Amino acid sequence: MKIGELAHLAGANVDTIRYYEREGLLPVPARSEGNYRIYGEIHVQRLFFIRRCRSLDMTLEEIRVLLHFKESPQENCADVNRLLDRHIGHVAQRVQELQELERQLKDLRERCGDARDAAHCGILDGLSQAIETIGKTTPHS
Repeated sequence: MKIGELAHLAGANVDTIRYYEREGLLPVPARSEGNYRIYGEIHVQRLFFIRRCRSLDMTLEEIRVLLHFKESPQENCADVNRLLDRHIGHVAQRVQELQELERQLKDLRERCGDARDAAHCGILDGLSQAIETIGKTTPHS
């Protein structure tokens, strides 16, 4: 199949497929006589695997490691376990960061309970105070 067919089948963008090829995540496809890339079942399966990993917010490097083990079924998967444990820790940290972001946004929202003119908006005032604080802590050149 051609790249457009692969993209449609996998729900991916053509540019994304080319990017995964450049990054070495997808094997280089054969070429037709007209120099079109020709993809097979291995590309479909690999692309679905990559997309599943990406949906779990895994990095390309993490995916490379997982692909290595997927292609080496005789190897011990302890490194796969460690990779996933590290990724879970990373996700947990991001969840905490997002919860802090939510708290800050809610604090800002509470500054302006009623609609009023923008000159007296508590949210805009709160955002301006944050800018002033950043300006005071940032060294000037």
